[in-house]
Amino acid sequence: MPQNIELTELPPSGHMPLKEAALWLTAQDNVAIARTSLRPGTMLIHDDAAGSTIPIRQFIPAGHKIALQDFSLGAPIYRYGQIIGFASEPITAGNHVHTHNVSLKPLDHAEDFSSAVQPVECVPEANRRTFLGFERETRRAGTRNYVAVIATVNCSAHTCREIAAHFTPERLTEFPNVDGVIPIVHTMGCTDRVGGPNYLVLQRTLAGIARHPNVAGFVLVGLGCEVNQVSELVSNHSLSGHCSAVLSIQESGGVRKTVAAGIAAVEQMLVTANVCQRSPQPVSELMVALQCGGSDSWSGVTANPLMGVVADELIRQGGTAVLAETPEIYGAEHLLARRAVSPDVARKLLDKIQWWKEYTARFGLAIDNNPSTGNKAGGLTTIYEKSLGAVAKGGSTPLVDVCEYAEPIGAQGLVLMDSPGYDPVSVTGQVAAGCSLVLFSTGRGSVFGFAPAPSIKIATNTPVFEHMRDDMDFNAGIILDGEDPESTAGDLFELMLAVASGQRSRSEDQGIGSCEFVPWMPAGII
Repeated sequence: MPQNIELTELPPSGHMPLKEAALWLTAQDNVAIARTSLRPGTMLIHDDAAGSTIPIRQFIPAGHKIALQDFSLGAPIYRYGQIIGFASEPITAGNHVHTHNVSLKPLDHAEDFSSAVQPVECVPEANRRTFLGFERETRRAGTRNYVAVIATVNCSAHTCREIAAHFTPERLTEFPNVDGVIPIVHTMGCTDRVGGPNYLVLQRTLAGIARHPNVAGFVLVGLGCEVNQVSELVSNHSLSGHCSAVLSIQESGGVRKTVAAGIAAVEQMLVTANVCQRSPQPVSELMVALQCGGSDSWSGVTANPLMGVVADELIRQGGTAVLAETPEIYGAEHLLARRAVSPDVARKLLDKIQWWKEYTARFGLAIDNNPSTGNKAGGLTTIYEKSLGAVAKGGSTPLVDVCEYAEPIGAQGLVLMDSPGYDPVSVTGQVAAGCSLVLFSTGRGSVFGFAPAPSIKIATNTPVFEHMRDDMDFNAGIILDGEDPESTAGDLFELMLAVASGQRSRSEDQGIGSCEFVPWMPAGII
């Protein structure tokens, strides 16, 4: 978080009980997390009965780690009861534990696949919760009702924006059941090989948006000479239908004529889309994307575990929760493999991790390059630590499948979708796969939004929530202030249902979401 935002005011040096000064998560942990910045000279009372103390020897920022013991060179460092790294130099108890004295080496986890699978106690259908959604004939129910103007190539992006911009709120007043007309544009679609990785992923992603539950109708707009031909997209993914239109700028006679034709097509779709009204839908119709961005040391303590509880309840109600960002599973993959419903699913997960190791190595990188500058400033030291906190979003139910980026998801339960660890790219894939709502935790203050799926921003700590009230939807930091985690998770679940039923998220209030559509390019560009 910004350095001028503290969880509490800097306390004076003196004696403080460890539980007041820091968070010690498990008895196996040999580091604790400072609740507030600590001055050198402060004495932490570690064991009241024995009278043992730990002297703070260096300034330790809020959210950062305190050594609870002496570490020899190469000694493992534990947080969450798991290894997050190894001492790269001797560390004395009371010292700051962070990037300057922590390194990584590969971990050798036993392949005890599916050893921790716990059956889900599903809520009987008669007792399941509902939300007010848009019923779709051949798809899950939607949480929003949009018409999308979709570019097949960057060359048609401006035209798509012009078509969508015509439909101002004033022009949509006669269509009260329509949430808006949105442009779906990107920088891809040409200088690629037909049938190559980028081509296949882009087509799958665009098709996923076209048939998304939150999209009542769509217009596909191409230039005409690009690699990603509109006609091939339609035929490859069976996108023709009564509420769709296809336009080519070159065939239409230029941008102005294409814009006019697009406006006319959307006007017809609005009439059809407006017929659909919100009605009670079972929660089993919801597929929710689980994301974290701008993470800090509190993400794995407050917001992400809360999201995990919400995901568990959603799955108990028959719904689906989708994890992503495969590089941010690295170091915690063994925990998911133990929850995989079968060894085959566990192997699919580990194969994805191996692919990312090889992929990053080709560019002279490592998966541990993932933690960002902001992550590290917020107290996260290694990818192992970040991943152990990130995987908490997935709750405790079995991992039922591992799917490709933007692949349509039909499974019910917890699913991992392979994606990069970059929020816009990852969410684009989750939404294209069918997610109609996004739960998004942030400790540093991400302002992410996404159309057509509303994004609920969950602050990991109270200072960021208060500092960015216009952008944060929910404050998970109240757990650090002593609020009951179970009731707090219940409040988040109710907020999720309210937003699914039409309550606008903070990002929607500010019109955020039309620039965040970023399909993955696994093979780069030429």
